[in-house]
Amino acid sequence: MDRTRPYRVGFLLLPEFSYFGLVAAVQPLFLANWRAQRTRFAWVRLSLDGGPVRASNGADVAADAALGTRQQLDTLLVLACFDPKQHVGHARLRAALLRIAAAGTEIGGVETGSEVLADAGLLDGHCAAVHWENLDGFRERYPRVSAREQIYTAERGRLTCAGGTTVLELMLHLVRRECGRTLGEEVAQEMLLGRPRAAAQRQLHGGTGSGNADELVHAAIALMQRHLDEPLAADELARRLQVSARHLRRNFRRFTGSTMTGYYLGLRLSRAHNLLEQTDLSVTEVALTAGFRSLEHFSRLYRTTFGCAPSRDRRQTLAAPIYRRAAGARGHHPTKD
Repeated sequence: MDRTRPYRVGFLLLPEFSYFGLVAAVQPLFLANWRAQRTRFAWVRLSLDGGPVRASNGADVAADAALGTRQQLDTLLVLACFDPKQHVGHARLRAALLRIAAAGTEIGGVETGSEVLADAGLLDGHCAAVHWENLDGFRERYPRVSAREQIYTAERGRLTCAGGTTVLELMLHLVRRECGRTLGEEVAQEMLLGRPRAAAQRQLHGGTGSGNADELVHAAIALMQRHLDEPLAADELARRLQVSARHLRRNFRRFTGSTMTGYYLGLRLSRAHNLLEQTDLSVTEVALTAGFRSLEHFSRLYRTTFGCAPSRDRRQTLAAPIYRRAAGARGHHPTKD
């Protein structure tokens, strides 16, 4: 890096991007400049046409320039959140990203911004940190990308993060990489973050657990997640875990606040919900992937759970229905790996 000039970061804002994501990305750079008492970083907000962009919270954010003008960036981060399908297949956006990456600019995706990069082929052969709610759809659409449920990735020329507070972790990584560990630690302390999390840490990591019962239930849930398309009966789950079905049911209820059957069904409906919104698979294909052999039964359950037919839930927008666990359920949220 040329230390005589600031490191330049561009933030490409796509419609429905996370406002928090932008703030979280900029703040560590601002604090790095303040703590260093000189301009170590400069940043610019970009949009496709140079005009303002509406965030998912309804705020209109002004852009400093249009994508494609000569910004001479060191890193370009693509920020997107809701309704990523609206950005997929955008020819001008794809061409611009390919051109920028070919010129040697490091490129990255924040939350579903990574899907935009994957659609352009820019993550082929790379790892990508994908929000747990989008893992199923991402893996289905982009098999050449190693999608992972970790907080961020930093490979040569490519950066990704899952969104939320992981944006802070990614930007702290950038500060440490470009300005050294000392300044990076100072910025983290200013933000009261303490020790930064490792890039490979799982997004929903809940600690070490409290004993054998927790470990048994985690193992049961992991088995369920590996067999969503061909659901296992409770007796078979217990047999594979080498415990009695009664013992497994009792511990599962105590740890999660839910029955095994109800929890398993929730995992399958959650997968179906994600695949419907995030992919172009047919409703029948989605039903089979989630372990439903009867389309009529699947449609009835889906309508009861989400308030609409599966055929009408095909985009991940702010107005789309969401999956919520039953009241009183405890433990980990269903994850997708």
